Amino acid sequence: MTHARALFAALLIALGVASAGCTPRPGDAITDAVAAGLPVLRPTVIATLEHDTSAWTEGLEIADGVLYEGTGLAGRSELRTLNPETGRLLRSTPLPDGLYGEGITVLGDRIWQLTYRDGVALGWSGGAVVSRVSYRNEGWGLCHTGDGRLVASDGTDRLRLLSPRDLAEVGSVAVTVGGRPLSGMNELDCGADGTVLANIYPSTWLARIRLSDGVVTAVVDASRLLPPDLQAGTDVLNGIAAVPGTDEYLLTGKFWPTMYKVRF
Repeated sequence: MTHARALFAALLIALGVASAGCTPRPGDAITDAVAAGLPVLRPTVIATLEHDTSAWTEGLEIADGVLYEGTGLAGRSELRTLNPETGRLLRSTPLPDGLYGEGITVLGDRIWQLTYRDGVALGWSGGAVVSRVSYRNEGWGLCHTGDGRLVASDGTDRLRLLSPRDLAEVGSVAVTVGGRPLSGMNELDCGADGTVLANIYPSTWLARIRLSDGVVTAVVDASRLLPPDLQAGTDVLNGIAAVPGTDEYLLTGKFWPTMYKVRF
């Protein structure tokens, strides 16, 4: 999403404008569902990794022993490869034509990367863009299921199911929490158990979504993940990468100085 949009949302939160008559924030539906008994998980930090404070993180994924990060902002967007044990940057490649990069996922020999409002998605291979396809929705988060389906978010209450061949939409799932629509889904991580873990913009909640019917079965409260003394100059939590073969995840955020390896 745009830098200005994120800053505006942060300002609204700081001013406490969620009053009567204002549009509810996505986190409000989660708070109500938690009060009604929705399970809440909390991250336990196992290790900390470095993270580039110039990275406006949009996508994070580990594949074949490499940590990939897609970053955003027009003219500053990159596809990065990182050391998954340290977070250290190994290589960065700018997106062509000043495109605004968004979510990424690695499927076979192709890394797919959405763009925000540029109307295209990029296919990377060997460190270079090898294909462009039309993409009509706003690009936010992206992941893929074990059977090869691509799952995308666009900030609404729907997860879009996409063809792995050309990212054409082949279906969608309406997401609800406590019976109410849940919007604000941003970065995504698809689990092997048929669930999707989603950052909920602009909050510190993550939602675990059952993809078969869109129901949120649990949430993660990451409000205490980034210590107050490290929050200066940072923006929203955004970035989820499951560590293959474990129950661990890497979490980070936009301009964060640290990436965290956690269990829930």
